[in-house]
Amino acid sequence: MSNSAQTSASSRINRLLDENSFVEIGAYVTARNTDFNMAVKETPADGVVTGYGTVDGNLVYVYSQDASVLGGSMGEMHAKKISALYALAMKMGAPIVGLIDCAGLRLQEATDALDAFGKLYLDQTMASGVIPQISAVFGTCGGGMAVSLGLSDFTFMEENKAKVFVNSPNALDGNDVSKCDTAAADFQSKETGLIDFVGDEDSILKQIRTLISILPANNEDDMSYDECTDDLNRICADLENYAGDAGMVLSFISDDHFFMEVKKASAPEMVTGFIRLNGTTVGCVANRTELYGTDGEKEGEYEAKLTSKGCDKAADFVNFCDAFNIPVLTLAQTTGFKADKHTERKIAKAAGRLTYAFANATVPKVTVVIGEAYGSAYLTMNSKSIGADIVYAWPQTSIGMMDAAAAAKIMYADEIAASEDSTALISEKAAAYRELQSSPLAAAKRGYIDDIIEACDTRKRVIAAFEMLFTKREDRPGKKHGTV
Repeated sequence: MSNSAQTSASSRINRLLDENSFVEIGAYVTARNTDFNMAVKETPADGVVTGYGTVDGNLVYVYSQDASVLGGSMGEMHAKKISALYALAMKMGAPIVGLIDCAGLRLQEATDALDAFGKLYLDQTMASGVIPQISAVFGTCGGGMAVSLGLSDFTFMEENKAKVFVNSPNALDGNDVSKCDTAAADFQSKETGLIDFVGDEDSILKQIRTLISILPANNEDDMSYDECTDDLNRICADLENYAGDAGMVLSFISDDHFFMEVKKASAPEMVTGFIRLNGTTVGCVANRTELYGTDGEKEGEYEAKLTSKGCDKAADFVNFCDAFNIPVLTLAQTTGFKADKHTERKIAKAAGRLTYAFANATVPKVTVVIGEAYGSAYLTMNSKSIGADIVYAWPQTSIGMMDAAAAAKIMYADEIAASEDSTALISEKAAAYRELQSSPLAAAKRGYIDDIIEACDTRKRVIAAFEMLFTKREDRPGKKHGTV
């Protein structure tokens, strides 16, 4: 191993990979630039440890930046070592993990560093959708390195010391760290949605191992299947009582209650994450109206509305699943789009992106309506109309244009105004509208719902649907790519 063997960079690699599995590549590489007294400076491994090893026996390529060497700055040879690792990962079809602690571009190497860094961007772009790219920030990730982070599929960030920024907080007009630390994990996970997972070093490394174990190694080879020891026909009693927190519903129906939520801190009203069904990894998108902690205490309440941040979050997740042939399960309960000035700036485009992502995906797609599902917002949530293969609904749900009472007030406005007992009339007309237009039975009669299922049977019915869809093949019009 390189001279940086005792640094945190190498320690992180050893803690991430299976014991004694790491093999270093490029240990003797150093900076070749001699300007600005660089000839007399030691740059062991040029500030980045690169190589390969295994996670639960699966091949993984990994690089870890060494902050003890010129702050972990990205020099020419530093970037070239990572690019060489990408070339190997692409040849072998294996995931690549970057453990980041980088002060930025190395000023002493100027255009050489810039060119090598740009080529790394190209490598990441070519790898996108071919192999999973995972990045974890343990120190500084600033400037161009933050762009590299944005090119990753999944991102992790140490909760206390790590910093992520394109422009540092103090460089923003009228701001400093004491006012708003835009580089902190809290801001980057909640506000920007750039970071998927936040925690301490040990929990991050453990979560990366879990993520690698459930993801396909590449877009053609799915080695993520695991033997299912759970009962495929397990009844999930009282599942309808947990409909508000879709994350809990997903946990209950998953094999052994496994659920790995992605971007939990950002747009929590939209749930994205992975479960296991009969040993197969399934990507999940769901609407959430309540959030409960591990202690059972309610931590948040949300409107059953689509937001721009939630739509963007879900669209990115669906695109990842489609690229790696991961089936998608959707739990739908939305009554419309959030109505406020901030959301209105982006909601049309964001909802369009999510609609496109679902409609464009060719993987098996199953939707379960678990609450009220109204209007074009419901259409966006992977409805039958935009290409869901199988759609189920729980008995107590509503599916239609809008709430039945609201519809009755509009349709029978004149009669209601002339009525002596408007409340009773509204109730009567709403009941009739609900039966004829917004009940799950009405939707099923028209073929928009494939079956009305009891909530407790959701696990076995969804598993059966995905098994039936296992060999799905679906063509799309010939084109270079879409533009949404």
